[in-house]
Amino acid sequence: MYVESTVFALIGLAVGIGAVVLLPGWYPGPRSLTLTTGVVAALLGGVISRYALDGRLPGLSLALAAIGSALLVSVLARPDLAEPRPRGRHRHA
Repeated sequence: MYVESTVFALIGLAVGIGAVVLLPGWYPGPRSLTLTTGVVAALLGGVISRYALDGRLPGLSLALAAIGSALLVSVLARPDLAEPRPRGRHRHA
């Protein structure tokens, strides 16, 4: 159980870091909030799925932990506050 909890926490940390690094403008709040949300969501999702599946399918528990973490971290995203990206290339004459 301790090893699985550690793996769930690492999955959540990876999801949180990925969100902050790949889309920094979408998360205007503190970075620690995004990282903590990822870790806690992965731990909760992993433990709940482990008990629901009776520990029979650990790969599925890991996948559900990652999906749950990504979903809850995405709730914090604010794409309306991000700077707009330039569309297309600028042509020079």
